[in-house]
This record gives sequence, C-alpha cells and structure tokens, in this order.
Amino acid sequence: MELSSKIYIAGHLGMVGSAILRRLKEKGYSDFVLRSLDELDLLRQADVENFFEKERPGYVIDAAAKVGGILANNTYRAQFIYENLMIQNNIIHASYKYGVKKLLFLGSSCIYPKNAPQPLKEEYLLTGELEPTNEPYAIAKIAGIKMCESYYRQYGCNFISVMPTNLYGPNDNYNLETSHVLPALIRKLHLGKCLENNDWNALRKDLHKRPIEGIDGTTTEEQILQILSKYGISLTSPFTLHPSPFTPHPSPFTPHSSPFTLHSSPVTISLWGTGQVYREFMHVDDMASACIFVMENINASDLYENPASVTSHQSPVTSFLNIGTGEDLMIIELASIVKSITGFNGNIVWDPTKPDGTLKKLLDISKLEQSGFKPGYTLEEGIKMVYAVYVEV
Repeated sequence: MELSSKIYIAGHLGMVGSAILRRLKEKGYSDFVLRSLDELDLLRQADVENFFEKERPGYVIDAAAKVGGILANNTYRAQFIYENLMIQNNIIHASYKYGVKKLLFLGSSCIYPKNAPQPLKEEYLLTGELEPTNEPYAIAKIAGIKMCESYYRQYGCNFISVMPTNLYGPNDNYNLETSHVLPALIRKLHLGKCLENNDWNALRKDLHKRPIEGIDGTTTEEQILQILSKYGISLTSPFTLHPSPFTPHPSPFTPHSSPFTLHSSPVTISLWGTGQVYREFMHVDDMASACIFVMENINASDLYENPASVTSHQSPVTSFLNIGTGEDLMIIELASIVKSITGFNGNIVWDPTKPDGTLKKLLDISKLEQSGFKPGYTLEEGIKMVYAVYVEV
C-alpha cells in the first residue's frame, strides 16, 4: 500500500476497526472511505455494491462482524451465522467485482477444532469438530477464509485472511450479556469494588454510561442491586447501606445469607465455568499493527503458493495467518490479575454449571514472528491501560 492509497475499513467504529484506523493514521495513511452502520447496511448486497461502484477503494480491511462472548454466541446462533456470512460475502464479492487491489479478512481463533493439538497451527483448520457453543460464528469465519482463498485461486484476487486471538482494548464491548471474558471481568470487578466501597456515585456513573437491561444510573438502589445480582455481583454478608445522594431513603434491599466463606468484603462475584480453561489475550493496538504489517508485506501468492516466502523455512500451504502473543493463562489467573488492577477485595466464586468453552486456544504465531512482527504490550500492561481509560470515560 502507498500512503496515498484509498482504503475502506468495514467496521471502523468497532474495537478492531477503530484500532486499525488509528494505526494507519499514525503511519501517515490519509485517504479513507468510511461508513457507519446507519450509512451503509452491509447485510444488503445491492447497497454494498452501489457503495463499491461509487467509491472504488483500492484496499479493503474487513473488520465488520457480529461478535460476542460465549453467552451471546450460544444464544443468538442464527443471527451470528446469518449476519456474519452476509457481511463478508457482500464485501468480498464486491471487492472482486470492483477491482480491489488487496483485501484483508479478519476471522477469529474459534475457527479451530475443539480438541486440536496445542498450540494451534494454521494447518489444523477443518481437522476436527468445532466447539458447540460458538459453532455458527466459527463456520461463518471459516467460510470467509475459504472465500478469500477461492477468489484468489479462480480470479487471482489478492485476498488474504488473518485470525486474531482474543482481543481487548479501547472501544471494547462491556455489555454483560454479550461481552467477551476480559471486558466482562473488568466491568464486574469494577462494579464489585464500587459496591463493596458503598460508592453509589461510581455505580450510577457506570450504569449511566452502560445501562444493563434498561437499568441505568437514575434507577433505585434496590433495582441496581437486583440487576447486579442477576449478573453475579452480590452482597453476601450483613452490610448496612447508607443513603445515596440520589435517593431520599436508604435502600429497602435486604441482603441474603451468604453460602460462602466469610470474607472481609461484603461482595461476592460469581463467574462462569471452572476458571480452569486457558486463553490468550492480545491488546487490539498490537493486533492492528500486525494487520497493517500483513497488508504492507504479505500477498496472497506468498500465503497460498509459497509459504517459505512468508517464513524463514518451508511450511505447509495455509489459507491464513494467526495473530497473537504466543502466551496464554488460565481464566482463574486472569481474574486474579484483573482483581489486583481494579482493587476489588471481595470473593470470586466459579459456577461449574455454566460452560467453559474450549479447554485451550493458544495460537502458534511462528509464521507471523518469522516474517518479522512482534507484539508490544504485556498482558498486565495492556489491562492497566484499558482499565485506566474505562474508569475515566
């Protein structure tokens, strides 16, 4: 890409797309064509093709997707497969039809088989059954990978795919119904800290910015406590609430007796699963840098025909490149890190009746590393940065 190239970023307002846009601007790229969801419905093929016919972008980065955590993936299965297939099909086909020079499609590490060997190499794609809870989303992303490869093989299109690991960072989704594990942990432990400190100003500020099922900062203390309890943030020992400056009387809420070990904090947070599964996390700015590195240095012919030109040694032909840190940790360890950073002092308990998802999803990033890219942030550094922004915004 040249600095003057015309670039279309699909999903530029989301966490991933906005990070890529920031990084491109920092590098000196300046000609962007951008559309919000209100301006361009990516589910409508005619609208997408009219947009491409009018704007004629030279380069396309497809970061648009319907995404969510394990609860959202398992609940909205039809929406996840339909909307993601439609979005990527429309963008990829229009890019071919209107002569896009290069396209980058972003997938997800959930494309790999549930019981694939670790770490996950690109060649493990389609070698086993998928994790059932996110199968519809994974199938859509696999279709996108194969679509890019097929358009190269039939039409010679310079369309390639990258598979990022679990991401976090600015513009993340903190909706407790649909968020991924790390932003959900950050928000739950922050709200738990506010509750244990009886800091109703901070609680109401958070809910004003990010209402939970219609409960915002103007609702009563009882309603707030009920919705927090629904999402696993509960008072679990005798605790007297002081009158809030926002309500004329003390809350009528009566805490239930605690089934847990007594703790100095009156708050217990319940988290899904056993906490014993492993996950890898990457700051979205590092992922954005990796995507731009790929756009500037790696072509479809390198990936599909001659992988030795991407890496320093001969390796199997693959359809995409992994993007990650090469390091993972147990979710219970992640919760401990977030607990320390947020300052929450209460109990964390695990609910094994809820699904864990895949046991381990560590990406093998040797191909990307050997091509010259390295991530910049450690996990603890990244979470501290994210939490500092979370409490300020």
